[in-house]
Amino acid sequence: MGKLVSTFNAAESALVRSAQSGDQRAFAELVRKHEDLVYRFAYKLCRNQEKAEETFQDTFVNVYRKLKQFDGKSKFSTWLYKIVVNNCLMKHRVRKIDQASISIHAPEGFVDTPPHDAEGHPLQTVASWKDSPLDGVMNKELRHLLDSAIAKLPSDYRVVFVLRDVEGQSAEETAKILGLTVPAVKSRLHRARAFLREQLNEYMTE
Repeated sequence: MGKLVSTFNAAESALVRSAQSGDQRAFAELVRKHEDLVYRFAYKLCRNQEKAEETFQDTFVNVYRKLKQFDGKSKFSTWLYKIVVNNCLMKHRVRKIDQASISIHAPEGFVDTPPHDAEGHPLQTVASWKDSPLDGVMNKELRHLLDSAIAKLPSDYRVVFVLRDVEGQSAEETAKILGLTVPAVKSRLHRARAFLREQLNEYMTE
């Protein structure tokens, strides 16, 4: 498996170098290999097909213009994620979806080891969410509610949640993509999960 990954990375690195040298066919192949990832991630962040398509186009325009700046110190996909984030969130930061977002800076009461009252009852009303919040979410209605709740997250928290719990990126990789520290990523993820637990509380505690 390790040898296979190394071979794949070497092949992609060679493709990137060819594209950087001006090989148009190599660039077209890079686009083909990553277009699904870019569009899928853009849609999950933008929550809108038109904005996702605009971000998709902007991303590959940026890649074409800045490809020679890619130094190979990170994975090519990490560099792509950064560009998508900048296009989808930073470029359009002040938008109605963010203006309508709910503050989650102090989601009190949602911790993995909640305190108890004088009678020994837990003060937290929502179950701990240690694993991916998408695990076991099979009900179509619940999926729709989760998607709506994700859309309400402030953009800085939404991007961390999508990278970690939807895209499956590690805390370290997410930190690289967003230029954050690992503790900052973990803090934002914890608050995002707490907010989503609260939004889905009625369904999770039935």
